[in-house]
Amino acid sequence: MRAGLLAAALLCLPGAAIAAGLDQLKAFLGGARSGKAEFLQTVVAKSGRKPQVAAGTMSFSRPGKFRWVYERPYHQLIVGDGDRLWVYDRELNQVTVKKLSAALGASPAALLAGDNALERDFALKDGGEVDGIAWVEAQPRSAEATFEHLRIGFSGSVLRAMELTDTFGQTTKILFDRFERNPAFPAGTFRFVPPAGADVVGE
Repeated sequence: MRAGLLAAALLCLPGAAIAAGLDQLKAFLGGARSGKAEFLQTVVAKSGRKPQVAAGTMSFSRPGKFRWVYERPYHQLIVGDGDRLWVYDRELNQVTVKKLSAALGASPAALLAGDNALERDFALKDGGEVDGIAWVEAQPRSAEATFEHLRIGFSGSVLRAMELTDTFGQTTKILFDRFERNPAFPAGTFRFVPPAGADVVGE
């Protein structure tokens, strides 16, 4: 899979800001059973070579359903239908599919589309406030996680950003914009049917 897998200042005292991240994360998870947003993703390699930039839209509906659409510079679709994870590369006309339970585990998708078992899957702590964004540090408990460190940023309990560092030292930064809480999704939003003639790999 390519770099795809699967962005109001806070007026408070510095001491209070330290606790704001976890509070906003809990408020977000408790109040947003579903959501959608636009995103801008930047991937920086450990070597420091030119960053890779991609943009698209994301939607989720808990538990276990999400849809990430990379629209530029390439097209890639990632869909979790509650049972399976589908990754469709339009240029290659190839679909990769696997059990969602195996694909999620301790992953960023579990935070957005999972079952709220945060303390089970992650070691969480407040990450302070920078430029009006309150951060949460999330360390995966599973040794099989594909990333070593995750930061999630909120403003007013609205998801603004995620930063991931994988096991190869690569850092992925995702900024979210136009976040909409609990929208009405069209039927079939979280369903995927492989296109005719596509090469399907996996389960």
